[in-house]
Amino acid sequence: MTRKFIIATAIAAVMGASAPAMAGNVFIEQYGFGNGAGGEQIGFGNTIGVYQDGVWNNAISKQYGNGNTAATGQTGFNNHSNTWQNGHGNAAGVAQFGDNHTSILTQDGNGNIAAGVQVGNGCSANVTQGGSGNVAAFVQACP
Repeated sequence: MTRKFIIATAIAAVMGASAPAMAGNVFIEQYGFGNGAGGEQIGFGNTIGVYQDGVWNNAISKQYGNGNTAATGQTGFNNHSNTWQNGHGNAAGVAQFGDNHTSILTQDGNGNIAAGVQVGNGCSANVTQGGSGNVAAFVQACP
């Protein structure tokens, strides 16, 4: 074996062993029927959390960057939540109680915070943050 091959093998082994320690986290808990959750993470230290209790609820979170957090909690029927994060240190969370709610939280920058709650039937929210250090919150009660 050549010296270069041994060094390359050692480097590959170390990188492979350290990848899980740098990887992101995904937590999904679902009760009911027909619920769906998905996402994508590119970067390090990202966290996605989803809790759904009901029927036909859907949550999708996509994170590109490092240290982002996205949390979605939904109870009821036919609720939809999308979270898109591009940057570092962003935090987004939405809670939807009831039926037929839709939320889209988009963050493009660093250190942004977006959070909201929707209660009742048929609420819709779309929050977009560009830049850094933004804070947005919403609360809606729909009939």
